[in-house]
Amino acid sequence: MESIWSQTCEIRPREALPGDIKTDVAVIGAGLAGILTAAALQEAGCGVAVLEAGRIASGQTGNTTAKITCQHGLIYHRLIRSFGKDRALLYAEANQTAAAEYRRMISSRSIDCDFEERDSFVYGNDAALLRREAEAACALGLPASFVKNPALPFPAAGAVRCQSQAQFHPLKFIKALAEPLTVYETTPVLRVDGNAVVTKRGQVQARHIVFACHFPFVNFPGLYFARMHQERSYVLALENAGPARGMWVGAELGGYSLRDWKGLLLLGGGSHRCGENSRGGRYGQLRRLAADRFPGSRIAACWSAQDCVTADSVPYIGLYAAGRPRWYVATGFRKWGMTSSMVSALLLRDLICGKKNPWAALFAPSRFGPGALAGVIEESGHAIKGLARHYFHLPVQSCGELPPGRGGVVRRHGKKAGLYKDENGRETAVSTACPHLGCQLEWNPDELSWDCPCHGSRFDRQGKLISGPAQTDLPPLR
Repeated sequence: MESIWSQTCEIRPREALPGDIKTDVAVIGAGLAGILTAAALQEAGCGVAVLEAGRIASGQTGNTTAKITCQHGLIYHRLIRSFGKDRALLYAEANQTAAAEYRRMISSRSIDCDFEERDSFVYGNDAALLRREAEAACALGLPASFVKNPALPFPAAGAVRCQSQAQFHPLKFIKALAEPLTVYETTPVLRVDGNAVVTKRGQVQARHIVFACHFPFVNFPGLYFARMHQERSYVLALENAGPARGMWVGAELGGYSLRDWKGLLLLGGGSHRCGENSRGGRYGQLRRLAADRFPGSRIAACWSAQDCVTADSVPYIGLYAAGRPRWYVATGFRKWGMTSSMVSALLLRDLICGKKNPWAALFAPSRFGPGALAGVIEESGHAIKGLARHYFHLPVQSCGELPPGRGGVVRRHGKKAGLYKDENGRETAVSTACPHLGCQLEWNPDELSWDCPCHGSRFDRQGKLISGPAQTDLPPLR
């Protein structure tokens, strides 16, 4: 299932790392955050090499809905309450600056990426909550207001409107931006030893190393696996559904996302924590909504995305860990990767170039307030639960009871196995232990994949790694 972005933009392939090299900065990951960071550093005069396990933008960048907005759900009232008005103001300013930088880059470089000005909206069923958010956003200088009767195809008590935001085609943008950069594709990083980035094809010696690979795969130091989780969401691109009249996202759990592109309406929803979709039906939910609210529409494409969510809902951007003064990280964008990627590029550029940046303390991964503590405790609970299921939970179903076209954790030859049985009854059995930290994987029937509920690693039905933090495939079972 390819996104409309992948279907309508082809990025030229790059060579793999040819051997050992040296550079000022090594960036791990050629998604939007990595490419933007590399471009900012190169513009500042640094030598940069980008290492990508697959192809440029082959991860989450190609699956985004590509909204460039400082409106990240109902966040500003919560930020003021948790961080104080001064830091909430920094968050708003950082994301406004990010949006302005997109406009500058697209204009100055004449990038044809379907960039369009749009108002953004957060809609919901609690008018008092929405009014409170609008007031908080206005107090921080954002162009926000409460809308009583939002132009939606389903009921809502109101919406928070943020004027003059934008949308674009993310792959057309990243294709142009990556053109002058040194990017090595099909070069997965095995480990990082001090200032050496180690791959099967050679080592990159770098004065600075940036982890822009979605979820950091080095567990110690940093402990990012204990401070984040991953969530999945699903998108349909609909023909003959009419325009969205802005960019929309629901405030409550179970809400939907809307935007349009060249006559297609992008309808998103069905969010869930990775590894918690054993019953499936997410695409079916969206199809039913499309048939009910957009009669006569037709599905042109469908795809899914995955996002890292931090313990306090603010991205981790800055030093990887106190004991690694030349390692940096950008992660935890909580479904708002467009502006967060640009904020990462601007902030990491300043840190690496020795310039002070007013946003540094807000986004610093080392922060640890009460809000973060609660999140860490919750993440630890999920990890313990996942480990306990692997070691102590015995599956009820045997492999013979699994019907064709299905997958699941079963008893096979007296042992636990992850089994997929195709429509012809052919079986593929894999280990159910995630190679990252050993949590039990769960079957995702919507995407025919094995997903980790602890830290979000995913594997296809054959056990091949789709995304990390795991770095290896699942061992097959005979």
